Amino acid sequence: MRIRTAALTSLVLLALLSRPVAARPFGSRPVGGAGSLLSSGITRTYWLHLPPKEKRPAKMPLVLVLHGGGGTGRGNVRLSGGTFDKLGDRDGFAVVYPDGIEKGWNDGRKDLNQAATLRNLDDVRFLCDLVDKLAAESGVDPANVFSCGISNGGFMSFRLAHDVPQRVRAIAPVAACLGLELSKLPPPAAPVPLLVILGTEDPLVPYGGGRVGFVRKNRGTCLSAAETVKYWTQVNGCSGKPARDFLPDRDPQDGTKAVRAVYGGCKAGTEVVLVSVQGGGHTWPGGWQYLPERMIGKTCRDFDAAVVIWDFFKRHLSSASGSR
Repeated sequence: MRIRTAALTSLVLLALLSRPVAARPFGSRPVGGAGSLLSSGITRTYWLHLPPKEKRPAKMPLVLVLHGGGGTGRGNVRLSGGTFDKLGDRDGFAVVYPDGIEKGWNDGRKDLNQAATLRNLDDVRFLCDLVDKLAAESGVDPANVFSCGISNGGFMSFRLAHDVPQRVRAIAPVAACLGLELSKLPPPAAPVPLLVILGTEDPLVPYGGGRVGFVRKNRGTCLSAAETVKYWTQVNGCSGKPARDFLPDRDPQDGTKAVRAVYGGCKAGTEVVLVSVQGGGHTWPGGWQYLPERMIGKTCRDFDAAVVIWDFFKRHLSSASGSR
């Protein structure tokens, strides 16, 4: 029965996160549209949102929002409630929702039974090619590129920062920790600001580290939240004890509370932030409860992850190309 439940959960998740959202019309209003490019000989697709023309700076920051396993770029808009698009319209940045091959990313974990991993696809190259295309065609600033995502998309954000730290200003994985295989490789060649949001009761990605996935559905191994933070504070050269505070408990009925730990004194103005959602599950805080709590755990309603992530990214905007 538990095996059947796990399989059913995966199928339902794939179906729900694949639902499209309506396209926005072009013109003076915000622009949304599907796009494609050839990367490593494969046609890759994405969904792009641009703010109104009057809100666009000469060079726009870009936020990559990477879907979880079984999801799609457009489905990820629904998961996050479209908040990134609204923030982009307000503050003048572009948002892109790329699609993994067969709804998955080759994020560096070796035990993922999905096409991107089995075929050893170069998803790092695809995302870099995508940034280059948007820089050439849409006015995106390649010096101000940020990456976030949930689950498989969060693990992929870790891989981006590990493999090409010069291409991302900061990352913010949700419901993901650093994969064991990446942690054993030589560390990133440059520091990268990191924000991690992780539920302490996540049934897929254990807060205390270990095997990822549902019952008998192995999806690799990850470090614990504490080990992930330790690894990244060493990469960023942080010093001293973290500053801790609780985020406001705006919804006492959601069964969660969020505590934030900020590690400062890091190289080149970087930092490491861990938001531990006490009682939280494999979910996007403030977003869609895409499956019942008994399957994926609780969704925190005390804050919107997209707002917290963009506030973090804004602190690390580059004022000059090539500087951090």
